[in-house]
Amino acid sequence: MDNMKKALAGKLLAIKAIKLQPNDPFTWASGWKSPIYCDNRKVNSFPEVRSFVKLELTHTILEQFPDVEAIAGVATGAISQGALVADVLNLPFAYVRPKPKDHGMGNQIEGELKAGAKVVVVEDLISTGGSSLKAVEALRAAGVEVLGMVASYTYGFPVAEAAFKEAGVTLYTLTDYNHVITQAAETGYVSQEDVEMLKEWRKDPANWKK
Repeated sequence: MDNMKKALAGKLLAIKAIKLQPNDPFTWASGWKSPIYCDNRKVNSFPEVRSFVKLELTHTILEQFPDVEAIAGVATGAISQGALVADVLNLPFAYVRPKPKDHGMGNQIEGELKAGAKVVVVEDLISTGGSSLKAVEALRAAGVEVLGMVASYTYGFPVAEAAFKEAGVTLYTLTDYNHVITQAAETGYVSQEDVEMLKEWRKDPANWKK
């Protein structure tokens, strides 16, 4: 598992799906200043990395959730990854919007999931966990059984771990913040001084200042 996490961390850094800018921080939608930014949508444009993620997500689901009957992706980042996984598994697929549409049928869940179906949720990344768990709430409200969630990447924030525990959702991820930082240091992407700063940022990202 560690080898796989390290391998994917390297691939995400190589295609710049994950960028590290310790001296020129990004601003997240939340307003947080961050030395790291993850955009897993870039994976779709690189067939070798896309295939790697697709197969590893599939293997994780088969190993951890063998009773799965359907796949649900979280809009918008995980729609493509979820659909690819569902295709490999030959299972029904649906995706979950952040909120119901304000027109048409007013759907929040797009696609068809049978009542009581055992569903695994696919997500592209986990930050605080809020949007991911809202998707779980919508699925549960629709009458399906959420077995758990798989994701490509997690920042590993304690607030997210606590939220998943409280919601009773089991989460498995292909790689994480620690493996990305380790891989970045080993390849010379960042200095050891930057590594220490990156570790400090994750302890309290909401209040971090460069």
